[in-house]
Amino acid sequence: MNPIILGVIMTLFFAGTISTSFAHTTVEVQQYKIEAGWAIEPPVVGIRNDLVFKITEPGDTANTYKGVTQAFQNLEVTAVYGGATKRVDISSDPRPGYYFSPIIPTKTGTYVVELSGEIDGVLVDIPIPIEDVESTSILDFPTTGDSSQADVSALKNAISSLQQDISELKSGKTLVVSTSDSGDDDSTSYNFAVFALSIAGAAIILAIIALIKRK
Repeated sequence: MNPIILGVIMTLFFAGTISTSFAHTTVEVQQYKIEAGWAIEPPVVGIRNDLVFKITEPGDTANTYKGVTQAFQNLEVTAVYGGATKRVDISSDPRPGYYFSPIIPTKTGTYVVELSGEIDGVLVDIPIPIEDVESTSILDFPTTGDSSQADVSALKNAISSLQQDISELKSGKTLVVSTSDSGDDDSTSYNFAVFALSIAGAAIILAIIALIKRK
């Protein structure tokens, strides 16, 4: 592979890795490092996600760290959004020091996780802000705005066409053909044509109502 292309790929890879890491918040409580964030980032409102935690302590050799097992045995986690709070249950990941809690964020904005209790005798009482929850618009494709605009344009064209048909029918430009010479049949055909146009108009009105409710 061309060295330049390989370099670009590696740069993008590590850039993505660093971005994901920076999205989590890490705090230190004495010898412990506590990292908190979302499993799927960016978090999106209404989509299932996990609050994830990584708790480590110094390893047996210098500048190394190891995962803390059973860290939440005496440690509670509360999710906070504005004035709303929820105590969350924590599950252990197979990897030592990793933990998670399933959650579906229902509102966009800033979330905080509060940890209170102790880890092996070390008191912990600290709020940790995590990445803001975004609206679904960051994932929408095509965007709902473009779709709505296209729907409105189509409805306008349909209404314009319907108005023209009705106008031509009333003025006599549009002939109502009957298979009978009877005047009554002509009248019936005319009434049927008006009725059909009325049905079309009602369908357009219902479509407009549905479009308004969808916004």
